[in-house]
Amino acid sequence: MFDALADLIVYRWLGLTAESQAGAALHFFVMDTVKIFVLLVVIIYVMGLLRALLSPEKVREYVRGKPRWMARGTAVGLGAVTPFCSCSSVPLFIGFVEAGIPLGVTFSFLIASPMINEVAVVILVGILGWEMTLMYVAAGLTVAYVGGVVMERFRPERWVEEYVWKIHMGQATLPQPDTSLAGRHRYAWGEVKEIVGRLWKWVVAGIAVGALFHGYVPEGWVSEHLGGRDNWLAVPGAVLLGVPLYSNATGVIPVAEAMLGKGVAIGTTLAFMMSIAALSLPEMIILRKVIRWPALGLYAAVLAVAFTLVGWGFNLLS
Repeated sequence: MFDALADLIVYRWLGLTAESQAGAALHFFVMDTVKIFVLLVVIIYVMGLLRALLSPEKVREYVRGKPRWMARGTAVGLGAVTPFCSCSSVPLFIGFVEAGIPLGVTFSFLIASPMINEVAVVILVGILGWEMTLMYVAAGLTVAYVGGVVMERFRPERWVEEYVWKIHMGQATLPQPDTSLAGRHRYAWGEVKEIVGRLWKWVVAGIAVGALFHGYVPEGWVSEHLGGRDNWLAVPGAVLLGVPLYSNATGVIPVAEAMLGKGVAIGTTLAFMMSIAALSLPEMIILRKVIRWPALGLYAAVLAVAFTLVGWGFNLLS
């Protein structure tokens, strides 16, 4: 349906051809824009009906008091289905600390939450197929779990800002949400407006970059610099390129689609996606309010190394 709509607009109405660079780029842009925004609205609304029952406070309570391994697994799982934005990092971090949850478990949640969510997963399946989606999710869950373990080894408690230990989040508990059908509808529609309003410019930017890459970057250049799975420098290069770029798991999908279409290796593409989704500069700036520079640097280094290893591993497996 989306492909046919793009054919109608680009090839019939505008008179461009699939063989031209402009036609290929514009077709990619129109098709992915319509497809991703339709999926965004539908998925966010449906998940909003369910997520009305799950607040940050409930996430904290689910993790509290469990054995370390179970708490970490629960935190990673909840992080994957609760795509709280980076602005939620500080209150979530403080809430986990106040509840006595180990910092390693907290970092596992903070890694999983921006990198994996049901919206990105469904769009990944629709754009890139279920195989690529399974690889991305499996790698993301593993990085979140192991990353939290590694962070814990360095005793990050010593780098938490002093005021964090003195805050009692229980005094600021949010009111219970309206769980009636009408209340959940209002919540779900509010989620659509809030999340789409926050994401749309990054999604459009990602689609535009993907369209330009798809239409104008020669396949020969891609094969020479990024395509080979034996090009070991391509993976850390993709990770470093993704660190300063701000987007999210949804916005980076069309870029990944264009990269794979041009022959970029799977591992290199996965590493690039993860770097953009989980190492965004806004989240780092916000996290700096609750942890000091050594912890922030360690957090970034652990993720950068993990993403590089994931990229190399999947390039070898492919």
